[in-house]
Amino acid sequence: MAPRSTVKRILAALSAFDVADRPMTRLDAARRLREAAEELEAAQVEAARKAGATWLEIGACYGLTKQGAQQRFRAARKQAEAAAATAVAGTAGRGKKDEPAA
Repeated sequence: MAPRSTVKRILAALSAFDVADRPMTRLDAARRLREAAEELEAAQVEAARKAGATWLEIGACYGLTKQGAQQRFRAARKQAEAAAATAVAGTAGRGKKDEPAA
């Protein structure tokens, strides 16, 4: 199942694209739509793996080999994990005023 916030971001980007009247506004909405769709896709690949899907099965869904699917989605997963770790580290240092952030 997709996180609600991701689906909401997709719907908001689609709506913004639909009402945009300038090329740059439409481009920004398209970028936001792509980013949210990529997040949704990565989450579903992760959910499929946790449910027992093999890389061979995931690759077949995309017309890729097992290795192609691993390369495509493991890189995205590592980027997402790094971004999450950075976000956690950033919020951890803000809790106490007297202690410097790490």
